Amino acid sequence: MAGLGAIARKLFGTANDRRIKGYRPTVAAINALEDEYSQLSDEALRHKTVEFREQLANGEKLDKLLVPAFATVREAAKRTLGQRHYDVQLMGGMVLDDGAIAEMRTGEGKTLVATLAGYLNALEGKGVHVVTVNDYLAKRDSEWMGQVYRFLGMTTGVIVHGINDEERKAAYAADVTYGTNNEFGFDYLRDNMKYDLDQMVQRGHNFAIVDEVDSILVDEARTPLIISGPLDDRSEMYNTIDKFIPQLSPEHYEIDEKQKTATFTEEGTEYVEKILQEAGMLQGESLYDIENVTVVHHLNQALRAHLLFARDKDYIVKNNEVVIIDEFTGRMMEGRRFSDGLHQALEAKEHAAIQPENQTLASVTFQNYFRLYDKLSGMTGTAQTEAEEFMDIYNLEVIDVPTNLPIQRVDEDDEVYRTLREKDDALVELMKDCVERGQPALVGTTSIERSEELSARLKKEKIPHQVLNARFHEQEALIVAQAGSPGAITIATNMAGRGTDIQLGGNLDMRIAQEIPEEVQGEEREKKIAEIKADIEAKKQKALEAGGLYVIGTERHESRRIDNQLRGRSGRQGDPGHSKFFLSLEDDLMRIFGSDRMDGMLQKLGLKEGEAIVHPWINKALEKAQKKVEARNFDIRKNLLKFDDVMNDQRKVIFDQRVDLMKDDSVAETVTDMRHEVVEDIVAKHIPERAYAEQWDVDGLHNEVQEILNLDVPVKDWAKEEGIADEEIIDRLQKAADEAAAAKTANFTPDLMRQVEKSVLLQILDHLWREHLVALDHLRNVIGYRGYGQRDPLQEYKTESFELFQAMMDNMRRLVTQQLAHVQLRQEEPNPFEQNELPEMHEQHANPNTGENDAVPNEDAAPHNAFGKVPRNAPCPCGSGKKFKHCHGKLS
Repeated sequence: MAGLGAIARKLFGTANDRRIKGYRPTVAAINALEDEYSQLSDEALRHKTVEFREQLANGEKLDKLLVPAFATVREAAKRTLGQRHYDVQLMGGMVLDDGAIAEMRTGEGKTLVATLAGYLNALEGKGVHVVTVNDYLAKRDSEWMGQVYRFLGMTTGVIVHGINDEERKAAYAADVTYGTNNEFGFDYLRDNMKYDLDQMVQRGHNFAIVDEVDSILVDEARTPLIISGPLDDRSEMYNTIDKFIPQLSPEHYEIDEKQKTATFTEEGTEYVEKILQEAGMLQGESLYDIENVTVVHHLNQALRAHLLFARDKDYIVKNNEVVIIDEFTGRMMEGRRFSDGLHQALEAKEHAAIQPENQTLASVTFQNYFRLYDKLSGMTGTAQTEAEEFMDIYNLEVIDVPTNLPIQRVDEDDEVYRTLREKDDALVELMKDCVERGQPALVGTTSIERSEELSARLKKEKIPHQVLNARFHEQEALIVAQAGSPGAITIATNMAGRGTDIQLGGNLDMRIAQEIPEEVQGEEREKKIAEIKADIEAKKQKALEAGGLYVIGTERHESRRIDNQLRGRSGRQGDPGHSKFFLSLEDDLMRIFGSDRMDGMLQKLGLKEGEAIVHPWINKALEKAQKKVEARNFDIRKNLLKFDDVMNDQRKVIFDQRVDLMKDDSVAETVTDMRHEVVEDIVAKHIPERAYAEQWDVDGLHNEVQEILNLDVPVKDWAKEEGIADEEIIDRLQKAADEAAAAKTANFTPDLMRQVEKSVLLQILDHLWREHLVALDHLRNVIGYRGYGQRDPLQEYKTESFELFQAMMDNMRRLVTQQLAHVQLRQEEPNPFEQNELPEMHEQHANPNTGENDAVPNEDAAPHNAFGKVPRNAPCPCGSGKKFKHCHGKLS
C-alpha cells in the first residue's frame, strides 16, 4: 500500500501540493492588479477600505473581496514599510484566511503575511486578534504593522500586561488587536467576573491569527490559565518541612525524571512519620490518616522542590525571590509562580521570603479559549510534527507554504560522544574554527546553566561571544540582530519565538537605531545610513563565503520542533548555512532513553577518547525517542482537555447566565422563580410524597420557613386543617413569600430593589462557582483512583461533576432567596451582605514542561461597584442608611 501511495504522490502530488497549486490562480489575479493599484493616489488607495465595507454592507461575501483587498494591502505595505509581499506570502495570507495553519520557514516574513488576512477579516468590523508569544512582539508588531493598517484607515490596539480596563476596552474596540495568548485568555476570565456589562473589555471572538502557533496551542496548552486569590499564610509549615528533606537518604524516595515526579518509598514513609512525630506535626498513627492530608501534600512538594527543580535551570533567585525560567524561551517569568504549594516549597528551599498560596477563582484551557473564535488560524516555522494534534483538537489543517527561494542549508548528522567533557571539547574546537574563518555561529542550549558553563569555557579560551538567555533578555533583539556578523558566536537558550531574524552581515534597522542619534537628520543621516549599508554588505559577503550561519546544537531537545526551530534560524531567504547537533551519552534525553546499552556497544566498537560516532541510524533512533515524548505530551494535553471539556460545558452555562443577568434591567422574574422552587424544595423535604399527616415534620418546616424565607406563618395550624395537601401549603407559602417581597420592594423603591436583587444574584453565583471550582479540582485529583476499581475515571468525573453542579444550582437558589428575604434598609443597620467587588487576583499559567502553575499578581483588580448605576444622593442599596456617595459610592 505504501508503494501505491508513493506512486500516487508522484503522479498527482501530495494534498499539500494540490492545495498550493489551487492558490496560484488567485496569486496571479492579485498580481494582475498591481500596476493599476500602484498608480492610485494615497487617498484613493485608502478609500478602498470604505468601498469594501460598503460592498459587505450590501451583502457581498468576504471571499469575493480577497483579491482586491490583498492587492490593496500589498500596495500599502510598499508605501509604508518599503516591503512588497512575495507571491508565497500572498499564499500564506490565503491559508490564514481559510482558517488553517501556514507553515513558513524562519525569515519568510510571517509578520507581514498576517496583515493580508488581518485586513480582509477586519473589514467586517467585528475585530481581529493577532496573538503573539510575548509583550515585546505584541508591541513591536502593532507599531510596525500598524503603519499599514493606519494608512488604510484602520485602527490597531495592543494588549500587554499592566494596562488598565479602560485601555484594554479601547484596544479591543480597534479593528486589529495585538496581544499575548495569556492576556487574551485572562481578559476573557476577568470579563466573566465583572458585575456590569460596561466593565467587560472584550467584544467577542471573531477571528484570531496565532503567531508561533505551535508554541501557543501545543507547548503552552498542556496546562490551563488560572485566576486565583490568596489563602491563609502557612510559611512556618513550609520552613519546618523543608528542614526534614536534607535528612533523607536515596533509599527513602524514588524519582521519575520523565514524569517529573518524586515519591516516598515505604522506608521513606516510615522515616518521615518518625521525624514528624518527634516534631509534633503528626496527628494519629499514620502519615496517611485523613488529618494529615495537608502535611503529606507539603512533604511531597518539598521533595519535588529539592530533587526535581534545579537552581539556574528551572528557576533563579533574584532579589530574595524565586523567579521561574520558561523552559521553552529561556526567559525569566517575572512575577509568575508555580501553584499548589510548589513555589512556596522552592522559597523555603532557597530561604527566600515565602508568599501565601492561592485558591482558584476562574480557569480555562487554551484549547477551550481558542475554540471560542468563529475562525482560527495560525503561522509558524514548525507545525508538521504536530499536524495530527492541530486537526484533532482545533480542526486546523497545516499547510506547508513553499519558501520564496530554495533552501540551501546543509543539515549534517549528529555527532555522539561518550562523555560531556569530550563533547564540549569538540564544540569549542568547532567554534574556534568558525571565528578563524569568519563564519557566524548560533549555539543552541536547552538551559541557562548549560549556556553559562559554555560561556565560561569560551572565556577561558578567549573566544569572543554573546550570551542570550533569561538573565539578559533586555538586550536579546540587539544580540540576535547582530548574530549574523562574520565570526560572531551567539549562545542562545531555546530560540523559539524570539521574533527577530538573524541576517547575515547584521541588521540594518537595529544598527541605524543604535548608531545614528535621532537628532541627526537630512543629508548627514542619509550619508551615515549609506556607510552602514556598505559595511553590512561587505560583512554579508564575508559571512557567505565562510558558509553562512552555522547552527550548533549542544544537545537534542525532547521535542523535534524545538530542534527544527533552532535549525531554521540558518538558511533564511536562500542563504547558505549549516546545522549540526552534538550529543553525549550523559545528556538528559540520551540518559533517560537508555544510553547504558549504547555506552557498552560504543566501548565494544573501540571508540577512543575524543572520537565521535556519526551515523544516520543514530538520528533515526533519537527521532523515535523524541516521537515517544511528543506522543506522551499529546496524551497529557488530550487528557487535560477531556476533563476540562466537562468543566467547560458548566463554565459556558455560568458565563452565559452572568451575561444574561447583567443584560436584564430586572431579574425580578428569575428571583421569583427561584423563591417558588425553594418553597417547593422546603415543603418536599418536610412533607414527603404520599406521607400521612402524622408523618409530616411540621416543626422542621416552620423553622426552615423562618430561617430561609424570614416568614412567621401559622404552618402548624395549616397542617391541622382537614384534608389539606402539600400543594395547598406550597401555594400559601409562595403567596406569603411573594407578598413579603412586594412589601420590601415598595419600601426599597422598585429601582433600588432591582439593583439589590441583581447584585445579590451575581455575588452568590460567583461565590458558589469558586467553591465549585475548588471541589472539581479536588475531585480531579482523586478520580484517577477509580481506575483501580475497574471504573472509567472520566465517566465517573462527568457523573460526579454534574451532581456537584446540580447541588451548586440548588444551593444558589436557596442562598439568593434567603439573602433577599433578610436584607433590610434601615438607619445604622450593619451591611447585610458584602460589597460586590473583584477579589485580589493572581493570574496563573502553568509551566508547560513541569505542569506546575506560575502566577502573576493582577495589579488591575480594582474594587468594582456592586450596585450598578446609583444616584449619588440616593440611599446606599447595601442597607447602611447612608447616602450612596458617603458609602459604597466612595469606592466606585
